[in-house]
Amino acid sequence: MGGSLESPVYSFMSDPRPQTKVVVTGIGVVHALGNSVDDFWNGIIAGKSGIRKIECMDASAYSCQIGAEVVNFDAKACFNNAKDVNRNDRYVHYAVSAGKQAVADAKLDMSQEDPYKVGVLIGSGIGGLETVQEQAWKLKESGPRKVSPFMIPSLIANMASGVMAIEIKAKGPNFAVVSACSTATHALGEAAHMIMRGDADVMIAGGSEGAITHVGYAGFCNMKAMSTGFNDEPERASRPFDAGRDGFVMGDGAGVLVLESEEHAKARGAKIICELSGYAATCDAYHITSPDPEGEGLAYALNRAMAMAKIEPESVDYINAHGTSTPYNDKFETLAIKKVFGEHAYKMPISSTKSMTGHLLGAAGGIEAAICAKVIETGIIPPTINYETPDPDCDLDYVPNVARTGQKVDIAMSNNLGFGGHNATIIFERHK
Repeated sequence: MGGSLESPVYSFMSDPRPQTKVVVTGIGVVHALGNSVDDFWNGIIAGKSGIRKIECMDASAYSCQIGAEVVNFDAKACFNNAKDVNRNDRYVHYAVSAGKQAVADAKLDMSQEDPYKVGVLIGSGIGGLETVQEQAWKLKESGPRKVSPFMIPSLIANMASGVMAIEIKAKGPNFAVVSACSTATHALGEAAHMIMRGDADVMIAGGSEGAITHVGYAGFCNMKAMSTGFNDEPERASRPFDAGRDGFVMGDGAGVLVLESEEHAKARGAKIICELSGYAATCDAYHITSPDPEGEGLAYALNRAMAMAKIEPESVDYINAHGTSTPYNDKFETLAIKKVFGEHAYKMPISSTKSMTGHLLGAAGGIEAAICAKVIETGIIPPTINYETPDPDCDLDYVPNVARTGQKVDIAMSNNLGFGGHNATIIFERHK
């Protein structure tokens, strides 16, 4: 570390105030690689890509025609009342499914909980984009009387949290975070703070996205942000840190964790997967879509998260990088990691699981948090697949192509960066 990043950040490592420990007790995932944690994780450690030719729409008019779309998903199984399927957008379906998986994994019995101490904070970077698209077409083709009365509650980005709470009768803190691709990591970090403040004993937190739509692809393709060179080889398209990367590949789905105070989890005899010990949020204040080329905002977030966790850089065993497979992100994220970790940056395994999952936008941090928890639980470090040609600007250990075993991971870090200059970093530790 050097310059102005060091002293103001580490000054509060000696903060004498007691800190409530926040632990992870449940995980839920919906993704192209599997609609359960086990199926998803098995795909990740096998180095399997979930990216395919898009089937949910005709993508032939777009420069990018591939994505990681959710398949074999039963929306009716998500809800207590099957009629609610048609009243909610696809991103809400994914959120509720992943949320209920996490609750089941945590063995959280709401009949035994104070409902006002159980909250939900599931964010979305874009919200109900499919609803916006469908209802705009109806408005144009058939006039205003044909627009659904469910349009507004279907599209707003807070509805994943609201509907999840209704489904399980959770009456505690409930709202949504919207910070583009940093959304889910911000949601998890802010949920942890709610528990530390005593606002809740339990928070169900993460992110969900359903943006594989015509309007989503038209917008991102015209920004020239998406991969265009691998439409005939979808599984090779997402290649973070590789010299041949040419843009991100979109994915849909959700990742949700159950967070609890350690005291509450122990009192109910819950299985503790790991601890959420550090979190930070910063802004580049540089550009609406490009990261800061000096990596200062992310570097400060990395330092700040470690300060909250009260750990030194050399203690971090693994980083799940944002690693979008875009030219700028991968280069500048690597720079920020090297600024903060120094020589340790070259010794520490780093992977971008977006090489397999695609980029889930506001849900990315949710599934990547789930991956970090599984890394600590299993000791298996997932690969960055499609890493074929080294980039001189990206010269760290990206765990190329094959998962790594036999390396104990006590501390894992996850980064996410979003349009608007948002940076979010979260740290998970083996529970002691």
